[in-house]
This record gives sequence, C-alpha cells and structure tokens, in this order.
Amino acid sequence: MDWIYLGFVIFLFILAISDLWVGVSNDAVNFLNSAIGSKVAKFRTIIIIAAAGVFIGAIMSNGMMDIARHGIFRPEQFCFQEIMYICLAVMVTDIILLDVFNSLGMPTSTTVSMVFELLGATFAFSMLKIAGSDSGLGFSDYMNTEKALSVIMAIFVSVALAFAFGLIIQYISRLIFTFNYKKDLKWKIGIFGGIAATAIVYFLLIKGAKDLSFMTADVKEWIHVHTWQLLGVCLVSFTILMQILYFCKVNVFKVVVLIGTFALATAFAGNDLVNFIGVPLTGYASYLDYMASGSTDPTAHMMGVLNGPAKTPMVFLFLAGVVMVIALATSKKAHNVTKTEISLAKQDEGDEMFGSSKVARSIVRWSTSVANGLIAITPAKVRTWIGKRFDASEIEIEDGASYDLVRASVNLVVASMLIAFGTSLKLPLSTTYVTFMVAMGTSLADRAWSRESAVFRVTGVLSVIGGWFVTAGVAFTCAFIIALLMHFGGNAVAIIIVIAGLAALIHNNIRYKAKNEDINGDKEFKAILACQDNAKSWELLSRYVAENESGFLNGIADQYKKITDGLIEENVKVLRKSSNELKQEKVKLKNLRRKETLCLRHIDAEEGLRKSAWFHQVFNDMEQLYYSIRRICEPVYEHVDNNFSPLPEKYADEFTVSRDKVLGIIGGISNLCNEGDYGDLRKYDEQISGLQTEFSDMRKSLMTDIQGGNVNLTVAYLYLNLLQESEQMTIVLQQMSRASRKFQQG
Repeated sequence: MDWIYLGFVIFLFILAISDLWVGVSNDAVNFLNSAIGSKVAKFRTIIIIAAAGVFIGAIMSNGMMDIARHGIFRPEQFCFQEIMYICLAVMVTDIILLDVFNSLGMPTSTTVSMVFELLGATFAFSMLKIAGSDSGLGFSDYMNTEKALSVIMAIFVSVALAFAFGLIIQYISRLIFTFNYKKDLKWKIGIFGGIAATAIVYFLLIKGAKDLSFMTADVKEWIHVHTWQLLGVCLVSFTILMQILYFCKVNVFKVVVLIGTFALATAFAGNDLVNFIGVPLTGYASYLDYMASGSTDPTAHMMGVLNGPAKTPMVFLFLAGVVMVIALATSKKAHNVTKTEISLAKQDEGDEMFGSSKVARSIVRWSTSVANGLIAITPAKVRTWIGKRFDASEIEIEDGASYDLVRASVNLVVASMLIAFGTSLKLPLSTTYVTFMVAMGTSLADRAWSRESAVFRVTGVLSVIGGWFVTAGVAFTCAFIIALLMHFGGNAVAIIIVIAGLAALIHNNIRYKAKNEDINGDKEFKAILACQDNAKSWELLSRYVAENESGFLNGIADQYKKITDGLIEENVKVLRKSSNELKQEKVKLKNLRRKETLCLRHIDAEEGLRKSAWFHQVFNDMEQLYYSIRRICEPVYEHVDNNFSPLPEKYADEFTVSRDKVLGIIGGISNLCNEGDYGDLRKYDEQISGLQTEFSDMRKSLMTDIQGGNVNLTVAYLYLNLLQESEQMTIVLQQMSRASRKFQQG
C-alpha cells in the first residue's frame, strides 16, 4: 500500500505548482501596485524587475519552511498517515480558496490561509485523538494555538497602523512636494530619496534577508549589532547618490519606486514561499522518513523527525522560483487582483468596482462631519496655505496612471518600514494587509476619495477587509471538514477529494476565462478615457453608447419574453431566474451610467454640454424600461410561485400577438441604435400608435369581464398590470429612440 502514499506525495507537488500559481496571482498586488498605478515604467520593465526579485528571493529561501513542519502542530503526536491527510487537506483547501479570491479580484493573505488551514486540519485530528484516548492530553499538546492568536492580533494591528501611517506620511509628503512636485526639487529630493532608499534597504535586511539560506548566525548577529551604523552609512550615501542623480536629470522618484518594487518582491518570495510549498515539502519529508524507517504500518510510525530544521533541496527552490516568475508574467488573475487596489486608490473617478453600503454611507457621513469640524477651527490663513499645497489642478501624472510618483514612493517606503519594524518586534505582519492599507491611507490623504466616489471606495475597502477575516474562518472550516472526511473515509476518500479539488480548480479557471471574454466594454471605456483627441473621443463614445443601448434593449426583450412565457406556461424556475437577473441588472445599469458620464467629459466641452441633455434622457428612458420589466416580473413571479390560477387561454392568445409586436419594435429600435441609422423611426412610431390602441382595447375588454364577474379577480389584476406596463414600455421606447437620435446626430 506504500504506492498510495507515493501518489499522495506526487499529488502534493502537483497541488504545490497550482498553489504557487494562484498564490503569486493573488500576492502580486503586494509589490506591483505602486509601480503599475504610477506608470513608473513600461509594464514589461516592471514585471522584469519584480520577477528578478521574486526569483532571487525564492532560491535563497529556506528558514521559513519550519513553520509548516512544526509551527502549528506537534508532529511527535501524529502518525505518518495523519500528517499526509493534514497536508492534503491544507493544499486542496488552499488552492480553491485562493483561486476564488483571485477570480473575484480580491487580495487576501496566503499566510493567514495556510496557518488557519493547518489549524483546522490539526484541530480535526486532535479532537479525534482526545475523544478516543484517555491519555489526558489536551489541544495544547497537539497544536500550537499561540500561533493563531498572534496572527489574529497582527491583523488588527497591521490594518489600523498601516492605514494611519500611510495617511499621515502621505499628507506630510504632499504638503512638502505638492501635486506639482517637479517644480522645486533642488535640495528636497536628495534627502527624500536618501531616506526612502535607506528605509527600503532596512526592510530588505531585516524582513527580506533574515531567513534566507545564505544568512549564517554570525552574519545575522553582525547585522543586528551594527544596524544603526549600517543605516547611517546608507542614509548619507543614498542622499548623496540621489542628489547626483537629480543633477544628472534622472527622476529620483522612479528610482525609489523601482528599488522598492524589487525589495518587496524579494522579501515576498523569500518569506512567503513557505505558504505555497512548505506543506508539500513537509509531506515529502514525512514520506522519506517513513520509507527509510522500514515501517509497514503508516498509522504506527510517529513523525517526531519533523521537529528538526528544514533542509530544502536547492532544486525545489529553483523550480519554485521559475513557476512564480512565469505566473507573475502571464497570470491574468494577477492583473485582476492588482486592478482592485488601483481602482480603489485612483486619483480621479474611474470604473468604481464596488457599490454602496449602509455602513460605508455612515462612515462617509461621519467623516465628513468631523472634517468640517476640523476645518471650522483651523485659522483661515492655514486653510488657504494647505489648500494651495493640495491644489490638484497642476497634478503631474503619467498618461494613463492612477496616481503620481510621490504617492507611489510613499506607498513602498511606508509599507517597507512598517513590515521591517513589525518583524523586528516578532510580529507576524502580513505584507498583503500592510501594503493594501497603506495604499488606502495615502489615497485618502491625497483627497482621491471625492464626495462622488468615497462611498463606493469605502465599501470596497470594507469588502476587502471583510474578505481577510472570512479567509481565516473558511480556511479553518474547510480544512477541518476535509480532514474529517479523510479520517473516516480512508485513502479512497482522500484520492476522491484531491481529484475533486483539481477538477474544481480547472472548472473555476474555465468559468473565469469565459467571464473575462464576455467583458468587452471595459476596453472601450479605457480607450475613451485614454484618448487625447476630442474628435476621436466623440467617435469612440458614440460607438460605445450605441452598442450599450442596443445590448440593453436586446436584454430587455429577452427578459420580457421569458417572463411572459413563464406566466403563460407557469414556469416558476424561469421566473425565479429572471427575477435574480433583473436585480443584478440594476447594478450594471448604474455602473454603465457612471462610466458613460465619465466618458462624456472627455469630448469637447461645448459639444459635451449640448449632447448631455439627450444622453441623460436616453438613460432615464432605459431606467424606465428596466423598472417596467421589474413591475411585470415581481407580481408574475409571486403569482406563479403561489400556484394561483393560470392566465386564461383567451387572454394568453390575444396578449401573445401584441407581445410579439412589442418584441419586434424593441428589436428594430435596437438595430437603429446600433447602426446609427434612424430613417425608419416614423415606421416604428406608427406601429407603436397601433399597439397603444390594441392595449387600450384589451383593457376595455378586461374591464367588461371584471364587471360581468367572468374572470378571477387575482388573474384580472395581474393581467391588467401586464397590459399597462407593456403599453408604457412602447411609449418609453418611442421617447428613447428620439433622444438617441438627437444624441447621435444632433
């Protein structure tokens, strides 16, 4: 039966490759965002620098592997089979959990996920051992609960401190440099560059290099004793170097951002590699020890050998570095996760990814009141001076960048300093938490969260933070359940779970790819915002709006047919699906209006003013059509779901004829909008007038039946609502087509 455990080891390494891929895709947000958000260099250059840091950090990593061997569980209390099941449960949970977060574009902590997965699986077996034995051992004898507590405390500490320090230091930096930061850098830039580079070197030494394989005890002790001397030499040297670079016409801010990107990437790979391959290597070491012992009973061989230090073969570190670099360069999900933070930190309004929430609205309202109170007690001269320093009218941002190089530099420097300081105090700070919250603090200090975007961005930040806490709970619970299933089901269930985990991962990636291919509007939206030619911007916007109008009308027609067919056929499943889809459509419509309004600002001001009235008229009509469909769907769904009397065949037949005419008009107007040819509008006006007469006649006939008591009142009121809303739709369609023509053709 030993071949089964060899298969488990092979599975662990396959899962390790997947885990490396999805883990790097998620954690790329930690070291890429500042460089990408500020457009410090070409994307390829940024990736090359980050990849170099990742590869160097990976091949030099070794010391942190011990956390997966004996940092969470007490290996001497577990047999070989139990250790293998724990490793399998952790890896299956990890790849699925991280991939879900990547697909959602949400950054999360690989450290927290691994620690709580190990805790969950270990807790399951510890519980079983305590229940089945009278040895007197407790949970503390089987697992290291202190580690979980330190991680939870670090979450609260890092989230609050990172946001506060990012806010304060960025505020001070902006007062010093202003948004027109290139105007007066003669002497300030050397000092700033020296402090920034020294902070990054300190971070690299304390956080990034302390556990690398070549760092002997003597070297680490020497660095510890001479830390202040090293920092003093670095500060003087870097200050002089940065000043020289400035006089040589080199952009010092770009140098700082690129150095910081390399440092964070190196530390990430050096310290977080254990999160991806530590558990598979633990399983591999356990298998080697079991085979070397000559034991034939995997339930009797105890794994005290894991208490020894990890000695990871260089080939594994090298291959891990290769996989991480490839994932960094090619993963679309890495770009998706990066997009989340950049969107929330963008200097101006953009494609706000998150909606509004009650908590966010309360926070923004309270913050506005506090800010107004502080402004009221601030002397007028001070307010005026600060206002000038924060005048964003002369902001210097690279084309297409989300924020400037000053903020990007502060992001990296503050994150580096906080992580290094936390590490020196033995606090397991998460790079994900720190880098994200620093970026949010600096964006708030830069007044990037305007009254129009603050609620959406606060909602986004709360969603990400909530996801971090969910990570811990879900990781623990899933690993706990999977470990129990493996214990009671044995090797057969373990094999099924591993295969199911891989299948789920593959299926999720296929769905993500299909979803990504469906999103075409974003590219056009970005192209309009990036276009500098007003005439070209109008051409792009005209096409973009026309396609969106046509797509919306086609969607309305599809829902109208499904709902009315669902009523006639009494198909509650179709109606339930339509009801859910319409709820989602409201958010899409709201986001579409915001995006197109932003695009409208990028055309000629006079032209934009003239077009805006018709633009908003079109959108108001689209909203009216949406609400008409909702007012049809809700009572119809309730009627069929409650199994009330069906629509009489007489009414169904007469309505279907008129319904099909409405669908024909919607399809025709959709084509007019898409093609930009409104020559047939008069034809549709005549058809709409005829339909209004038909709906009026059907209502009169229905009222006659109601008066004569020839129809069920519940059915009658439902049918009356259907006729009224259908007629209202034709009126709105007529208004929308005219407004669309005015917008497109003037």
